[in-house]
Amino acid sequence: MLEIEIDGKQVSVQDGSTVMDAANQAGVYIPHFCYHKKLSIAANCRMCLVQVEKAPKPLPACATPVTAGMKVWTHSEAAVKAQKGVMEFLLINHPLDCPICDQGGECQLQDLAVGYGGAASRYQEEKRVVFNKNLGPLVSTDMTRCINCTRCVRFTAEIAGEMELGQAFRGEHAEIMPFIEKTVDSELSGNIIDLCPVGALTSKPFRFSARTWEMSRRRSVSPHDSLGANLIVQTKHDVVKRVLPLENEEVNECWLSDKDRFSYEGLESEERLTTPMIKQDGEWKAVDWQSALEFTANGLLDVSREHGPAAIGALGSPHATVEELYLLQKLVRGLGSGNVDFRLRQADFRADANPTGAPWLGMKIAEVGELNRLLVVGSFLRKDNPLLAQRVRQAAKRGLHVSVVGPTADEWLLPVRHRALVAPSALVGTLGQIVVALAAAKGVAIDERLAGALPTEVSAEARAIAGSLDSGRKVAVWLGNLAAQDQRAAELRLLANEIARLTDGTVGVIGEAANSVGGYLAGALPSADGLNARRMIEEPRKAYVLLGAEPDLDFADPAATVAALGGARLVVALSAFTSASLREVADVLLPVAPFAETSGTFVNTEGRAQSFVAVARPLGETRPAWKVLRVLGNLLQLSGFDYSDSEAVRADALPAEPAAYLSNRVEGVALSAAQDLPVGVLERVADVPIHFADPLARRADALRRTRDAAAPQARISPATLAALGLAGGERVRLVQGSAGAELTVVADERLAEGCVRVAAAHPDSATLGALSGAISVERI
Repeated sequence: MLEIEIDGKQVSVQDGSTVMDAANQAGVYIPHFCYHKKLSIAANCRMCLVQVEKAPKPLPACATPVTAGMKVWTHSEAAVKAQKGVMEFLLINHPLDCPICDQGGECQLQDLAVGYGGAASRYQEEKRVVFNKNLGPLVSTDMTRCINCTRCVRFTAEIAGEMELGQAFRGEHAEIMPFIEKTVDSELSGNIIDLCPVGALTSKPFRFSARTWEMSRRRSVSPHDSLGANLIVQTKHDVVKRVLPLENEEVNECWLSDKDRFSYEGLESEERLTTPMIKQDGEWKAVDWQSALEFTANGLLDVSREHGPAAIGALGSPHATVEELYLLQKLVRGLGSGNVDFRLRQADFRADANPTGAPWLGMKIAEVGELNRLLVVGSFLRKDNPLLAQRVRQAAKRGLHVSVVGPTADEWLLPVRHRALVAPSALVGTLGQIVVALAAAKGVAIDERLAGALPTEVSAEARAIAGSLDSGRKVAVWLGNLAAQDQRAAELRLLANEIARLTDGTVGVIGEAANSVGGYLAGALPSADGLNARRMIEEPRKAYVLLGAEPDLDFADPAATVAALGGARLVVALSAFTSASLREVADVLLPVAPFAETSGTFVNTEGRAQSFVAVARPLGETRPAWKVLRVLGNLLQLSGFDYSDSEAVRADALPAEPAAYLSNRVEGVALSAAQDLPVGVLERVADVPIHFADPLARRADALRRTRDAAAPQARISPATLAALGLAGGERVRLVQGSAGAELTVVADERLAEGCVRVAAAHPDSATLGALSGAISVERI
């Protein structure tokens, strides 16, 4: 620790700190533009010049390291003169367009010009003009306003992981620009809007829609991926206008993914369901709430009387709140049925036989930076959980060795030390090889449950991964969405636990949705004699209650789901949106509020329960889903539905100590032999595109225009394409049983042989079957 003096205040700071760090610690504000605590030091704006004792000229506070006994003056006559001189230069070419600038009212340059700018300009020459750049559908540019702080350049290179922006030319002619004919396509691109201290980079969807002082600000939580990013939602006249990050170092730091930031556009979608509707004689008719609820209650009672309570099934979305999932399962159990589930894309439920707890990350999100060895199994990490991937990226810069096992070699924009590129059917075998190699290296016995079931030969890739994990001090094994949705997911968890035991590490399940953990805690799981989500589709029920899910986009087998629901006597859909598939299979549509119009709780992947309140009034006749379920419970005369607010529901839904109910152990599961596929049949690899994972995001106009929202293609490795006699660009028909779809085939060198990668949750592939398993490719 070093003792220095800032503006007469004695401050003790860590050796290696800068004057800016010391000033922040002392509560002294130093004006700046290019400095940001999460980015590298550039020292190019010079606005933070300060006077340092014995220094011949002012020094930049952001780049000046502290020394013992240093004396600094941040507001002395010399410092202020230097700062005002810098401000005069910055304003020389800056346009006087504050009244029409979207940054007006929250502009750093505007604020500092009040304190450090002159009343008049001495500059008489023509101002420079910089042409705007096309950065894509999310970020709007007014580059004449740019002061070349390079925050956006450093963010794309250091945090997002890929240099999509750069600075060209010098001096007055310097410009920030993307690479030739390129847009900014990172899933974190919206953060450059927050970072820009002037109005050069602004939100394209928000452009010219409101002023910052006209909007109300409310805290909220992201309803999308399992990280649970903290949000500031800004509204005007009860309409959500903008979403910004709420800083939380333990969760999302100060960043947001583009899905978190721009999905609010879906709230105003033309497909918003705002009035209860009942299907009569094949025609949809708008009705009042009383009629819709009585129709629903009577329909459920009729099915229960005629076919028994077990004929009723409930399927909730993992993006629903804890309160909604809790009341959903309470409603169904009150009717006497144990058929309830929220794991809609899961295929393997063998771990349910001996439940141990809710699968979770196995560690705090903030502890990711402390790892020095990480094995990721079956994950599209960068797109499935962008902010978690960002933390891994930063840890990799500090020495974290990342190894990957899976059927794809997607670019995660971080160094992958070892990779086993294998088909989904070989995931279990590859993890088994890693277990064998680790046990041999450490000279310890393998768990007796696995003895005799593991492979005898170990591949070079598996041996390299085992060697990397063996050399680690703090090790983690993570199972991604593809692993969790695999047909042998329970076996993958079993082997991941054994790898963690052998390395003294932790095992984690990343989770796909905002409430992948919360659904377990809320009890939205089948009872001992109940059916899980897969069996409810394979063994169709007479009545279904759907909560926030779309049959053709949110299930493990879309074709089978649509068929099962289509044959039911009664389908009740509680949804914020209407869709072609819902109108086809449902008998009653109940409009429920999305996250911005309701209160509730999400439990993120680390087991952190985060509650939020409504930021806007429900649209039309929309009602919060927990209220709708409460009223249904009352109409059905079920006990325990006398809640007055969502806080009371949460008190019953969540255990007092959620952490005690988190566990990634798996009991009663044995390794099985891999099933050989018929000759000529491939394995499907299904990713869920980042902007199609949930009903709200897939209806956001700006997100639908991004590169990540491109229509799915049939991606096949060049060797497999050659074996099939196909060439890239051909149209093919993909067949899974009786389900099929026509797509364009593309050669993909990053895919394991014997596989075809087809994205799920998209209208173009919604007619296909299961997310994993056999699939055949036929030339059209």
